[in-house]
Amino acid sequence: YLHLGQGVVVPYRDVLALFDLDNTSAPTDPQVLERAEQAGQVVNVAEDLPKSFVLAARRAGEATVYLSQLSTATLLRRAENNSFE
Repeated sequence: YLHLGQGVVVPYRDVLALFDLDNTSAPTDPQVLERAEQAGQVVNVAEDLPKSFVLAARRAGEATVYLSQLSTATLLRRAENNSFE
């Protein structure tokens, strides 16, 4: 499981992508967030301003976007170390 913050965990197999909100340059990122928000598929687990978002599979054809206060570097490090710090 990948710990996203605030006690929220997602199975590794469900993680589709990690996006850095501080350095996002891909034109599709705002569209992904906007569509997910309109569909009620955004879960905010950030106490402060989110630094990243995680796109995770939920069911066939559906996904959830998790807003996290953790940086993508921290999330990747946790995934690599299998850490719940």
